[in-house]
Amino acid sequence: MRLPIVLAVFLALPSAANAQTFKSSAGDLKVETVVGGLTNPWALAFLTGGRMLVTERPGRMRIGTPDGKLSAPLQGVPKVAASGQGGLLDVVLDRNFAQNKTIYFCFAEPAGGGARTALARAVFDETKLDDVTVIFRQDGPLSGGNHFGCRIAQTSDSNLFLTMGEHFTDRDESQKLTSHLGKIVRIKPDGSVPDGNPFAGRNDAKPEIWSYGHRNAQGAAIHPATGKLWEHEHGPRGGDEINIPQAGKNYGWPVISHGINYEGTPVGNGKSEMAGMEQPIKYWVPSIAPSGMAFYQGGLFPAWRGSLFFGALAGQMLVRLSLDGEKVTDEERLLQGIRERIRDVRAGPDGAIYLVTDNSAGRILRVTPAK
Repeated sequence: MRLPIVLAVFLALPSAANAQTFKSSAGDLKVETVVGGLTNPWALAFLTGGRMLVTERPGRMRIGTPDGKLSAPLQGVPKVAASGQGGLLDVVLDRNFAQNKTIYFCFAEPAGGGARTALARAVFDETKLDDVTVIFRQDGPLSGGNHFGCRIAQTSDSNLFLTMGEHFTDRDESQKLTSHLGKIVRIKPDGSVPDGNPFAGRNDAKPEIWSYGHRNAQGAAIHPATGKLWEHEHGPRGGDEINIPQAGKNYGWPVISHGINYEGTPVGNGKSEMAGMEQPIKYWVPSIAPSGMAFYQGGLFPAWRGSLFFGALAGQMLVRLSLDGEKVTDEERLLQGIRERIRDVRAGPDGAIYLVTDNSAGRILRVTPAK
């Protein structure tokens, strides 16, 4: 039986019936569903009035509200390659969104029988996207559906960082400066190359490249005090890592790794360190499969101000790192037993921590102190 139009456009899921309580160093946590009815959601960004712009990997972008309503898909989203890990992925608001209504989103763009990571800019108009423009396209071998990276972070000067994977089967491309695979790039909001990019002006390198030797970075955030980019990336079996990528530096993949290949063989020559290649500030063995990343500065958890949060797909939990400058001093594993793949983590304007669960019955969750 077909739903009435009003119900089809806005589907509500009461949050109170879905609340769970978990222990933490900051006291008991309440985890409640804000919005349900999503299919493999990947990222969210906060609009005014507590509303949230959320992407679904199959190629939809919707608006969720604090009372659980979910809009119809926005018009104007380009076609995506929704296969394997590909589809519609990250979304962020421009730092001047209140004035220009500009958003940026990353997706797996169909191309030549495969797909590549692409970054687009658009004007948000409530029910649709206007002036959609692809400002960057990854150059190099196409993906069959894996390792797109696709996290976006905007700095105070409005430049954009974009993470990109090496498509799993093309791992050696991570070390080639003539390819965008396995790289972090830095571009201007119009897609041009900013001053200060380390390889700009060279004939043997892509000018957009900021750092290289990455595997599949699915978390990126700008440190609120230093303005530096932090990112985390998946290792194979072990070797997930967090880096603070510096201009022009080589982060090692697939020459060095703290993990091993899925079939148990060594990565490269089995070395975890090598001259001229950077070490992560933290790594995990075995893997937890990190995703999403946010620095917490809110007021609901004062003891956690300055902490770094991210999800764990394989670990099905929320991870909090205590920091002393650029050193990790402690790790706390939260929400163990939630039994969902946490794909994105965002610090909300209300001081709560928001999570996106990447499942066929995906949700947006809100984490607050239990009363």
